[in-house]
Amino acid sequence: MDIFLKCTKARRLKKRNMRTLWINRITAASQEHGLKYPAFIVNLIKCQVELNRKVLADLAIYEPKTFKSLAALAKTRGEEGFAAALGDGKEPEGIFSRVVQYH
Repeated sequence: MDIFLKCTKARRLKKRNMRTLWINRITAASQEHGLKYPAFIVNLIKCQVELNRKVLADLAIYEPKTFKSLAALAKTRGEEGFAAALGDGKEPEGIFSRVVQYH
């Protein structure tokens, strides 16, 4: 009976350890491209890139050019967000305002 409890505990620990490993790999790869892990993940979510941490970690190892393009996408999104936060007063080109003005 004791072995079943150990197996259950080991499965939970394996999931936790794998997630930590994936996060560490993504952190290292994103820092190579000048981004911190939280900013990288948040900006990918804002760009509607729905890749989980396992896939991102695999891309960081086996497809570094693809990961580099994702990092560039996240960095660009972060810079756009920073510029928008500064509020230059201009709307981006090609974007319609949601405010409807009646005359």
